[in-house]
Amino acid sequence: MVKPPMPPPDQAELLGQILAGGDRRGVLTSILNLYADDSIADQPYLPWDEIRHRQPPQGLSVEEWWVALKLARRSVHRKLPLNDVAGVPFIYALPDEVLEKTDFVARHASGQIELSEQVTDPATRDRYLVSQLIDEAITSSQIEGASTTRQVARDMIRSGRQPRDRSERMIFNNFRAMQRIGEIRREKLTVDLICEIHRIVTDGTLDNPDAAGRFQRADEDRVSVWDGDEVLHTPPPAELLPDRVRRLCEFANGEIGSGYLPPVLRALTLHFMIGYEHPFEDGNGRTARALFYWSMLNQGYWLTEYLTVSRILKKAPTRYIRSYLYTESDDNDLTYFYRYHLEVLCRSIEDLHGFLAAQMVELREMRHTLDKSADLFNPRQLAVLQHALKNPAARFDVQTHKTSHRIATETARSDLTGLESLGLLQKTKSGKRFVFDPIPGLTDAIKALGNSSAVFADED
Repeated sequence: MVKPPMPPPDQAELLGQILAGGDRRGVLTSILNLYADDSIADQPYLPWDEIRHRQPPQGLSVEEWWVALKLARRSVHRKLPLNDVAGVPFIYALPDEVLEKTDFVARHASGQIELSEQVTDPATRDRYLVSQLIDEAITSSQIEGASTTRQVARDMIRSGRQPRDRSERMIFNNFRAMQRIGEIRREKLTVDLICEIHRIVTDGTLDNPDAAGRFQRADEDRVSVWDGDEVLHTPPPAELLPDRVRRLCEFANGEIGSGYLPPVLRALTLHFMIGYEHPFEDGNGRTARALFYWSMLNQGYWLTEYLTVSRILKKAPTRYIRSYLYTESDDNDLTYFYRYHLEVLCRSIEDLHGFLAAQMVELREMRHTLDKSADLFNPRQLAVLQHALKNPAARFDVQTHKTSHRIATETARSDLTGLESLGLLQKTKSGKRFVFDPIPGLTDAIKALGNSSAVFADED
Protein backbone atom coordinates (compact mmCIF):
# COMPACT_ATOMS: atom_id res chain seq x y z
CA MET A 1 0.00 0.00 0.00
CA VAL A 2 1.48 3.34 -1.09
CA LYS A 3 0.55 6.28 1.12
CA PRO A 4 0.42 9.46 -0.99
CA PRO A 5 3.00 12.02 0.14
CA MET A 6 1.94 15.04 2.15
CA PRO A 7 1.38 17.87 -0.37
CA PRO A 8 3.64 20.88 0.23
CA PRO A 9 2.15 24.04 1.67
CA ASP A 10 1.26 26.84 -0.73
CA GLN A 11 4.32 29.06 -1.11
CA ALA A 12 2.40 32.24 -1.99
CA GLU A 13 0.11 31.78 0.98
CA LEU A 14 3.07 31.29 3.33
CA LEU A 15 4.79 34.41 2.00
CA GLY A 16 1.60 36.39 2.53
CA GLN A 17 1.42 35.21 6.12
CA ILE A 18 5.06 36.18 6.72
CA LEU A 19 4.59 39.68 5.26
CA ALA A 20 1.44 40.22 7.30
CA GLY A 21 2.89 38.73 10.42
CA GLY A 22 4.01 41.84 12.27
CA ASP A 23 6.83 40.64 14.52
CA ARG A 24 7.68 37.91 11.96
CA ARG A 25 8.48 40.34 9.15
CA GLY A 26 12.16 40.11 9.93
CA VAL A 27 11.97 36.48 9.00
CA LEU A 28 11.74 37.49 5.34
CA THR A 29 15.27 38.89 5.50
CA SER A 30 16.51 35.65 7.06
CA ILE A 31 14.78 33.69 4.32
CA LEU A 32 16.29 35.77 1.53
CA ASN A 33 19.77 35.57 3.05
CA LEU A 34 19.66 31.86 3.82
CA TYR A 35 20.73 30.72 0.34
CA ALA A 36 22.13 33.97 -1.01
CA ASP A 37 25.59 32.41 -1.24
CA ASP A 38 24.41 29.89 -3.86
CA SER A 39 24.75 27.08 -1.33
CA ILE A 40 21.42 25.69 -2.59
CA ALA A 41 23.37 23.64 -5.16
CA ASP A 42 24.99 21.45 -2.52
CA GLN A 43 21.84 20.96 -0.42
CA PRO A 44 20.00 17.61 -0.57
CA TYR A 45 17.04 18.14 -2.91
CA LEU A 46 14.37 16.82 -0.56
CA PRO A 47 10.59 16.95 -0.99
CA TRP A 48 8.29 18.57 1.55
CA ASP A 49 7.28 15.12 2.78
CA GLU A 50 10.84 14.72 4.15
CA ILE A 51 11.64 18.36 4.95
CA ARG A 52 8.70 18.61 7.35
CA HIS A 53 10.31 15.98 9.61
CA ARG A 54 13.69 17.75 9.79
CA GLN A 55 15.09 20.43 12.04
CA PRO A 56 14.92 23.84 10.29
CA PRO A 57 17.71 26.44 10.52
CA GLN A 58 17.73 28.43 13.73
CA GLY A 59 15.04 31.10 13.93
CA LEU A 60 12.79 29.60 11.25
CA SER A 61 9.79 27.34 11.35
CA VAL A 62 9.80 24.35 9.04
CA GLU A 63 7.24 26.14 6.81
CA GLU A 64 9.47 29.23 6.60
CA TRP A 65 12.43 27.03 5.79
CA TRP A 66 10.39 25.48 2.96
CA VAL A 67 9.68 28.96 1.57
CA ALA A 68 13.43 29.69 1.59
CA LEU A 69 14.17 26.43 -0.22
CA LYS A 70 11.50 27.03 -2.84
CA LEU A 71 12.67 30.59 -3.53
CA ALA A 72 16.27 29.39 -3.92
CA ARG A 73 15.25 26.49 -6.15
CA ARG A 74 13.13 28.71 -8.34
CA SER A 75 16.23 30.71 -9.25
CA VAL A 76 17.92 27.60 -10.70
CA HIS A 77 14.93 25.84 -12.24
CA ARG A 78 14.88 25.10 -15.95
CA LYS A 79 11.79 24.46 -18.05
CA LEU A 80 11.24 21.45 -20.25
CA PRO A 81 9.26 21.75 -23.52
CA LEU A 82 6.60 19.45 -22.04
CA ASN A 83 3.49 20.48 -20.12
CA ASP A 84 1.02 18.82 -17.80
CA VAL A 85 -2.64 18.58 -18.77
CA ALA A 86 -3.25 22.10 -17.40
CA GLY A 87 -0.53 23.56 -19.62
CA VAL A 88 1.99 24.03 -16.77
CA PRO A 89 5.54 23.11 -17.87
CA PHE A 90 7.60 20.42 -16.22
CA ILE A 91 10.76 21.79 -14.61
CA TYR A 92 14.01 20.49 -13.19
CA ALA A 93 17.14 21.65 -11.39
CA LEU A 94 20.75 20.48 -11.48
CA PRO A 95 21.95 20.35 -7.87
CA ASP A 96 25.38 18.87 -7.22
CA GLU A 97 23.99 15.41 -6.41
CA VAL A 98 22.25 15.24 -9.81
CA LEU A 99 25.30 16.54 -11.69
CA GLU A 100 27.60 14.10 -9.92
CA LYS A 101 25.46 11.06 -10.74
CA THR A 102 24.82 12.28 -14.29
CA ASP A 103 28.57 12.50 -14.81
CA PHE A 104 29.06 9.03 -13.30
CA VAL A 105 26.56 7.51 -15.74
CA ALA A 106 28.10 9.36 -18.68
CA ARG A 107 31.60 8.10 -17.81
CA HIS A 108 30.64 4.51 -17.11
CA ALA A 109 27.85 3.80 -19.59
CA SER A 110 29.29 5.29 -22.79
CA GLY A 111 32.63 5.73 -24.51
CA GLN A 112 35.59 3.41 -24.44
CA ILE A 113 36.09 2.06 -20.94
CA GLU A 114 37.91 -0.96 -19.62
CA LEU A 115 35.52 -3.82 -18.99
CA SER A 116 35.62 -7.53 -18.57
CA GLU A 117 36.20 -9.43 -21.79
CA GLN A 118 32.73 -10.92 -21.25
CA VAL A 119 31.43 -7.59 -22.59
CA THR A 120 34.27 -6.52 -24.88
CA ASP A 121 35.01 -9.88 -26.52
CA PRO A 122 32.44 -10.59 -29.29
CA ALA A 123 32.79 -14.32 -28.67
CA THR A 124 31.40 -14.06 -25.10
CA ARG A 125 29.51 -10.76 -25.30
CA ASP A 126 26.31 -12.21 -26.76
CA ARG A 127 26.01 -14.85 -24.05
CA TYR A 128 26.30 -12.26 -21.32
CA LEU A 129 23.92 -9.88 -23.10
CA VAL A 130 21.21 -12.54 -23.41
CA SER A 131 21.59 -13.29 -19.71
CA GLN A 132 21.08 -9.64 -18.80
CA LEU A 133 18.10 -9.23 -21.15
CA ILE A 134 16.45 -12.23 -19.52
CA ASP A 135 17.07 -10.81 -16.05
CA GLU A 136 15.60 -7.42 -16.98
CA ALA A 137 12.59 -9.10 -18.60
CA ILE A 138 11.92 -11.10 -15.43
CA THR A 139 12.25 -8.28 -12.91
CA SER A 140 10.37 -5.72 -15.03
CA SER A 141 7.47 -8.19 -15.24
CA GLN A 142 7.61 -8.96 -11.52
CA ILE A 143 7.19 -5.26 -10.75
CA GLU A 144 3.87 -5.49 -12.59
CA GLY A 145 2.75 -8.61 -10.76
CA ALA A 146 4.24 -11.55 -12.67
CA SER A 147 4.83 -14.49 -10.34
CA THR A 148 7.20 -17.27 -11.32
CA THR A 149 10.65 -18.34 -10.22
CA ARG A 150 13.69 -16.86 -11.92
CA GLN A 151 15.01 -20.31 -12.85
CA VAL A 152 11.74 -21.40 -14.49
CA ALA A 153 11.62 -18.15 -16.48
CA ARG A 154 15.24 -18.49 -17.57
CA ASP A 155 14.72 -22.09 -18.67
CA MET A 156 11.60 -21.09 -20.62
CA ILE A 157 13.39 -18.38 -22.62
CA ARG A 158 16.60 -20.32 -23.23
CA SER A 159 14.81 -23.50 -24.28
CA GLY A 160 12.29 -21.73 -26.51
CA ARG A 161 9.39 -23.30 -24.61
CA GLN A 162 6.06 -21.51 -25.05
CA PRO A 163 4.74 -19.65 -21.96
CA ARG A 164 2.29 -21.66 -19.85
CA ASP A 165 0.47 -18.83 -18.05
CA ARG A 166 0.06 -15.04 -17.97
CA SER A 167 3.12 -14.48 -15.77
CA GLU A 168 5.38 -16.43 -18.10
CA ARG A 169 3.83 -14.65 -21.08
CA MET A 170 4.63 -11.24 -19.53
CA ILE A 171 8.26 -12.24 -19.06
CA PHE A 172 8.54 -13.76 -22.54
CA ASN A 173 7.03 -10.59 -24.03
CA ASN A 174 9.42 -8.35 -22.12
CA PHE A 175 12.37 -10.36 -23.41
CA ARG A 176 11.14 -9.94 -26.99
CA ALA A 177 10.61 -6.22 -26.40
CA MET A 178 14.14 -5.77 -25.06
CA GLN A 179 15.51 -7.59 -28.09
CA ARG A 180 13.47 -5.28 -30.33
CA ILE A 181 14.78 -2.22 -28.49
CA GLY A 182 18.30 -3.33 -29.36
CA GLU A 183 17.32 -3.59 -33.04
CA ILE A 184 15.74 -0.10 -33.25
CA ARG A 185 18.27 1.77 -31.13
CA ARG A 186 19.27 4.01 -34.05
CA GLU A 187 15.73 4.78 -35.20
CA LYS A 188 13.78 7.90 -34.27
CA LEU A 189 10.97 7.46 -31.78
CA THR A 190 7.48 7.68 -33.25
CA VAL A 191 3.95 7.06 -32.00
CA ASP A 192 3.84 3.90 -34.13
CA LEU A 193 7.07 2.65 -32.58
CA ILE A 194 5.74 3.21 -29.06
CA CYS A 195 2.59 1.29 -29.99
CA GLU A 196 4.70 -1.52 -31.46
CA ILE A 197 6.67 -1.89 -28.22
CA HIS A 198 3.43 -1.92 -26.24
CA ARG A 199 1.97 -4.56 -28.56
CA ILE A 200 5.00 -6.78 -27.99
CA VAL A 201 4.93 -6.21 -24.22
CA THR A 202 1.23 -6.99 -23.79
CA ASP A 203 0.64 -9.69 -26.40
CA GLY A 204 -1.67 -12.32 -24.89
CA THR A 205 -1.74 -10.74 -21.41
CA LEU A 206 -4.64 -8.26 -21.59
CA ASP A 207 -8.23 -8.89 -20.55
CA ASN A 208 -9.15 -6.92 -23.67
CA PRO A 209 -6.82 -8.19 -26.45
CA ASP A 210 -7.99 -5.36 -28.73
CA ALA A 211 -6.21 -2.87 -26.44
CA ALA A 212 -2.72 -4.14 -27.32
CA GLY A 213 -0.67 -1.66 -29.33
CA ARG A 214 -3.11 1.27 -29.28
CA PHE A 215 -3.88 4.26 -27.09
CA GLN A 216 -7.06 4.40 -25.07
CA ARG A 217 -9.95 5.98 -26.97
CA ALA A 218 -12.22 8.82 -25.94
CA ASP A 219 -15.22 6.47 -25.79
CA GLU A 220 -13.51 4.23 -23.19
CA ASP A 221 -13.25 4.62 -19.43
CA ARG A 222 -9.87 6.25 -18.81
CA VAL A 223 -7.62 4.03 -16.71
CA SER A 224 -6.16 5.89 -13.73
CA VAL A 225 -3.39 4.73 -11.38
CA TRP A 226 -4.85 3.34 -8.18
CA ASP A 227 -3.49 1.91 -4.97
CA GLY A 228 -6.33 0.17 -3.23
CA ASP A 229 -9.19 2.66 -3.06
CA GLU A 230 -6.93 5.68 -3.54
CA VAL A 231 -6.30 7.38 -6.89
CA LEU A 232 -2.58 8.14 -7.21
CA HIS A 233 -2.65 9.62 -10.72
CA THR A 234 -5.32 10.74 -13.16
CA PRO A 235 -3.84 10.83 -16.68
CA PRO A 236 -4.77 13.32 -19.44
CA PRO A 237 -8.01 12.74 -21.36
CA ALA A 238 -7.72 10.14 -24.12
CA GLU A 239 -8.55 12.63 -26.89
CA LEU A 240 -5.37 14.58 -26.06
CA LEU A 241 -3.05 11.58 -26.24
CA PRO A 242 -2.12 11.58 -29.96
CA ASP A 243 -0.83 15.16 -29.90
CA ARG A 244 0.78 14.88 -26.47
CA VAL A 245 2.65 11.66 -27.26
CA ARG A 246 3.68 13.00 -30.67
CA ARG A 247 5.27 15.99 -28.92
CA LEU A 248 6.92 13.62 -26.46
CA CYS A 249 8.48 11.79 -29.41
CA GLU A 250 9.83 15.08 -30.75
CA PHE A 251 11.36 15.73 -27.33
CA ALA A 252 12.87 12.24 -27.16
CA ASN A 253 14.42 12.76 -30.61
CA GLY A 254 15.89 16.13 -29.55
CA GLU A 255 13.74 18.02 -32.05
CA ILE A 256 12.20 20.51 -29.60
CA GLY A 257 13.51 22.44 -26.64
CA SER A 258 16.36 24.89 -26.29
CA GLY A 259 19.42 24.57 -24.13
CA TYR A 260 21.45 21.53 -23.20
CA LEU A 261 19.81 18.62 -21.41
CA PRO A 262 22.10 15.75 -20.31
CA PRO A 263 21.17 12.66 -22.35
CA VAL A 264 20.45 10.50 -19.31
CA LEU A 265 17.95 13.12 -18.07
CA ARG A 266 16.26 13.07 -21.47
CA ALA A 267 15.88 9.29 -21.15
CA LEU A 268 14.52 9.60 -17.60
CA THR A 269 12.07 12.28 -18.71
CA LEU A 270 10.75 9.93 -21.41
CA HIS A 271 10.37 7.23 -18.75
CA PHE A 272 8.42 9.60 -16.50
CA MET A 273 6.22 11.03 -19.23
CA ILE A 274 5.04 7.64 -20.50
CA GLY A 275 3.90 6.98 -16.94
CA TYR A 276 2.30 10.43 -16.74
CA GLU A 277 0.46 10.19 -20.08
CA HIS A 278 -0.52 6.58 -19.25
CA PRO A 279 -1.73 6.11 -22.83
CA PHE A 280 -2.51 2.39 -22.65
CA GLU A 281 -5.10 0.34 -20.83
CA ASP A 282 -2.34 -1.74 -19.20
CA GLY A 283 1.39 -2.29 -19.59
CA ASN A 284 2.39 1.39 -19.29
CA GLY A 285 5.15 0.70 -16.77
CA ARG A 286 6.78 -2.05 -18.81
CA THR A 287 6.55 0.12 -21.94
CA ALA A 288 8.06 3.10 -20.11
CA ARG A 289 11.05 1.07 -18.88
CA ALA A 290 11.63 -0.42 -22.33
CA LEU A 291 11.58 3.05 -23.92
CA PHE A 292 14.03 4.29 -21.30
CA TYR A 293 16.44 1.64 -22.58
CA TRP A 294 15.77 2.77 -26.16
CA SER A 295 16.59 6.39 -25.29
CA MET A 296 19.81 5.48 -23.50
CA LEU A 297 21.00 3.27 -26.36
CA ASN A 298 19.88 5.81 -28.96
CA GLN A 299 22.02 8.47 -27.27
CA GLY A 300 25.14 6.32 -27.15
CA TYR A 301 24.97 4.80 -23.67
CA TRP A 302 25.79 1.35 -25.04
CA LEU A 303 26.50 -0.26 -21.67
CA THR A 304 22.83 0.24 -20.69
CA GLU A 305 22.04 -2.92 -22.65
CA TYR A 306 23.93 -4.88 -19.99
CA LEU A 307 22.21 -3.28 -16.99
CA THR A 308 19.24 -4.69 -15.10
CA VAL A 309 17.65 -1.53 -13.74
CA SER A 310 14.37 -3.20 -12.81
CA ARG A 311 16.14 -5.51 -10.36
CA ILE A 312 16.82 -2.50 -8.12
CA LEU A 313 13.43 -0.89 -8.74
CA LYS A 314 11.77 -4.14 -7.64
CA LYS A 315 13.55 -4.05 -4.26
CA ALA A 316 11.87 -0.74 -3.32
CA PRO A 317 8.63 -0.39 -5.32
CA THR A 318 7.26 2.28 -2.98
CA ARG A 319 10.21 4.58 -3.64
CA TYR A 320 9.70 4.04 -7.38
CA ILE A 321 6.07 5.15 -7.15
CA ARG A 322 6.87 8.06 -4.84
CA SER A 323 9.41 9.41 -7.32
CA TYR A 324 6.42 10.03 -9.60
CA LEU A 325 4.18 11.40 -6.86
CA TYR A 326 6.74 13.88 -5.51
CA THR A 327 7.09 15.39 -8.98
CA GLU A 328 3.36 15.76 -9.54
CA SER A 329 2.68 17.17 -6.08
CA ASP A 330 5.38 19.85 -6.21
CA ASP A 331 5.15 22.12 -9.27
CA ASN A 332 5.95 19.33 -11.79
CA ASP A 333 9.52 19.27 -10.48
CA LEU A 334 11.24 16.31 -12.16
CA THR A 335 14.34 16.71 -10.00
CA TYR A 336 12.82 14.29 -7.50
CA PHE A 337 12.35 11.66 -10.20
CA TYR A 338 15.88 12.27 -11.51
CA ARG A 339 17.45 11.91 -8.04
CA TYR A 340 15.94 8.51 -7.40
CA HIS A 341 16.50 7.01 -10.83
CA LEU A 342 20.05 8.29 -11.13
CA GLU A 343 20.77 6.53 -7.86
CA VAL A 344 19.26 3.34 -9.32
CA LEU A 345 21.34 3.68 -12.49
CA CYS A 346 24.57 4.22 -10.58
CA ARG A 347 23.88 1.20 -8.39
CA SER A 348 23.14 -0.88 -11.50
CA ILE A 349 26.46 0.13 -13.05
CA GLU A 350 28.34 -0.63 -9.81
CA ASP A 351 26.60 -4.01 -9.57
CA LEU A 352 27.59 -4.77 -13.16
CA HIS A 353 31.24 -3.97 -12.55
CA GLY A 354 31.25 -6.03 -9.35
CA PHE A 355 29.62 -8.98 -11.09
CA LEU A 356 32.04 -8.85 -14.01
CA ALA A 357 35.02 -8.67 -11.65
CA ALA A 358 33.78 -11.80 -9.85
CA GLN A 359 33.18 -13.52 -13.17
CA MET A 360 36.72 -12.75 -14.30
CA VAL A 361 38.10 -14.40 -11.16
CA GLU A 362 36.01 -17.50 -11.93
CA LEU A 363 37.12 -17.43 -15.55
CA ARG A 364 40.78 -17.29 -14.55
CA GLU A 365 40.27 -20.18 -12.12
CA MET A 366 38.54 -22.19 -14.83
CA ARG A 367 41.32 -21.51 -17.31
CA HIS A 368 43.82 -22.59 -14.70
CA THR A 369 41.86 -25.85 -14.42
CA LEU A 370 41.70 -26.20 -18.19
CA ASP A 371 45.39 -25.33 -18.39
CA LYS A 372 46.92 -26.49 -21.67
CA SER A 373 43.68 -27.94 -23.02
CA ALA A 374 42.06 -24.47 -23.30
CA ASP A 375 43.25 -24.16 -26.89
CA LEU A 376 41.06 -27.13 -27.81
CA PHE A 377 37.86 -25.13 -27.22
CA ASN A 378 36.22 -22.08 -28.70
CA PRO A 379 34.93 -19.35 -26.32
CA ARG A 380 31.38 -20.71 -26.36
CA GLN A 381 32.58 -24.19 -25.40
CA LEU A 382 34.67 -22.63 -22.63
CA ALA A 383 31.49 -20.96 -21.37
CA VAL A 384 29.71 -24.33 -21.33
CA LEU A 385 32.56 -25.94 -19.40
CA GLN A 386 32.74 -23.00 -16.99
CA HIS A 387 29.04 -23.39 -16.23
CA ALA A 388 29.34 -27.17 -15.95
CA LEU A 389 32.24 -26.92 -13.51
CA LYS A 390 30.18 -24.60 -11.31
CA ASN A 391 26.96 -26.60 -11.74
CA PRO A 392 27.62 -30.36 -12.12
CA ALA A 393 23.86 -30.94 -12.54
CA ALA A 394 23.64 -28.53 -15.46
CA ARG A 395 22.03 -29.77 -18.66
CA PHE A 396 22.57 -28.36 -22.15
CA ASP A 397 20.76 -28.72 -25.44
CA VAL A 398 21.06 -27.19 -28.89
CA GLN A 399 18.19 -24.72 -28.43
CA THR A 400 19.39 -23.28 -25.10
CA HIS A 401 22.96 -23.03 -26.35
CA LYS A 402 21.74 -21.33 -29.53
CA THR A 403 19.66 -18.78 -27.57
CA SER A 404 22.37 -18.08 -25.01
CA HIS A 405 24.97 -17.22 -27.64
CA ARG A 406 22.72 -15.97 -30.46
CA ILE A 407 24.23 -18.41 -32.96
CA ALA A 408 22.90 -20.67 -35.72
CA THR A 409 21.45 -24.10 -34.90
CA GLU A 410 24.26 -25.97 -36.65
CA THR A 411 26.91 -23.95 -34.82
CA ALA A 412 25.24 -24.76 -31.50
CA ARG A 413 25.04 -28.44 -32.37
CA SER A 414 28.68 -28.50 -33.45
CA ASP A 415 29.80 -26.91 -30.16
CA LEU A 416 28.02 -29.51 -28.02
CA THR A 417 28.85 -32.57 -30.11
CA GLY A 418 32.45 -31.40 -30.16
CA LEU A 419 32.55 -31.51 -26.37
CA GLU A 420 30.82 -34.90 -26.49
CA SER A 421 33.46 -36.27 -28.86
CA LEU A 422 36.16 -35.14 -26.43
CA GLY A 423 34.43 -37.15 -23.70
CA LEU A 424 33.41 -34.15 -21.59
CA LEU A 425 29.65 -34.27 -22.21
CA GLN A 426 27.40 -37.28 -22.58
CA LYS A 427 24.37 -37.19 -24.87
CA THR A 428 21.03 -38.73 -23.95
CA LYS A 429 17.47 -38.35 -25.20
CA SER A 430 14.87 -36.47 -23.20
CA GLY A 431 11.49 -36.65 -24.87
CA LYS A 432 11.96 -35.61 -28.46
CA ARG A 433 15.26 -33.81 -28.00
CA PHE A 434 18.83 -34.69 -27.22
CA VAL A 435 20.43 -33.26 -24.10
CA PHE A 436 24.05 -33.06 -23.00
CA ASP A 437 25.13 -33.63 -19.39
CA PRO A 438 28.59 -33.08 -17.88
CA ILE A 439 30.35 -36.37 -17.26
CA PRO A 440 31.19 -37.35 -13.65
CA GLY A 441 34.71 -36.21 -12.78
CA LEU A 442 34.68 -33.42 -15.36
CA THR A 443 37.61 -31.59 -13.76
CA ASP A 444 39.89 -34.63 -13.92
CA ALA A 445 38.81 -35.38 -17.49
CA ILE A 446 39.74 -31.85 -18.57
CA LYS A 447 43.13 -32.11 -16.87
CA ALA A 448 43.78 -35.48 -18.54
CA LEU A 449 42.78 -34.01 -21.88
CA GLY A 450 45.19 -31.15 -21.29
CA ASN A 451 48.02 -33.50 -20.46
CA SER A 452 47.34 -35.52 -23.62
CA SER A 453 47.32 -32.43 -25.81
CA ALA A 454 50.59 -31.31 -24.25
CA VAL A 455 52.23 -34.69 -25.06
CA PHE A 456 51.08 -34.50 -28.67
CA ALA A 457 52.39 -30.94 -28.93
CA ASP A 458 55.82 -32.03 -27.61
CA GLU A 459 55.98 -34.90 -30.13
CA ASP A 460 55.25 -32.48 -32.97
